[in-house]
Amino acid sequence: MSRASLYIPLGVFVLIMSLGYIGFDLGARNELPSALINKPFPEFNARLLENPEKTITRADLLGRPAMVNVWATWCPTCLSEHEELMRIAQGTDIVIVGVNYKDRPTKALQWLAQYGNPYDWVLDDRDGLLGIEMGVYGAPETFLLNAAGEVVYKRVGDINPRIWRDELEPRFRQLGVTLSATSESQNSP
Repeated sequence: MSRASLYIPLGVFVLIMSLGYIGFDLGARNELPSALINKPFPEFNARLLENPEKTITRADLLGRPAMVNVWATWCPTCLSEHEELMRIAQGTDIVIVGVNYKDRPTKALQWLAQYGNPYDWVLDDRDGLLGIEMGVYGAPETFLLNAAGEVVYKRVGDINPRIWRDELEPRFRQLGVTLSATSESQNSP
């Protein structure tokens, strides 16, 4: 047996480890792929959480950029991002739509009464069907829509001041949204 043949198992091992590292590398967990990027937001007909007799459809989201935030009371990360959503709602005129995902309406209403409601509309998705159409992995997830109702960005994970400043605010500016001085001054480094 030649000396070179002794290195073959080592070479195979290194190759397997390299392929495993490349194959299992999740990259940035907040940038999970979405089949909806640059495509229309899914058609839907959802009841409003606070007024179940009224429904909202995709057509209601057209006309100006919007942020669709998937949240639930059972999600601890949703609670940590809630304060930032309240600040964004108070400091901008961005349409913010909440999708209450796989949750009980009574709990969600109590949550909003306790922590405040940053949303223009809160959609009741207790069965998770809208979440499935959106390709939701869990909560929180946020989608940015342009005025034509196309998904231009998806974020998995919480929205905090840094994420707002570095990821979301610049994208809204690209969409032509004028943000108030309050929003800009609170996001200075």
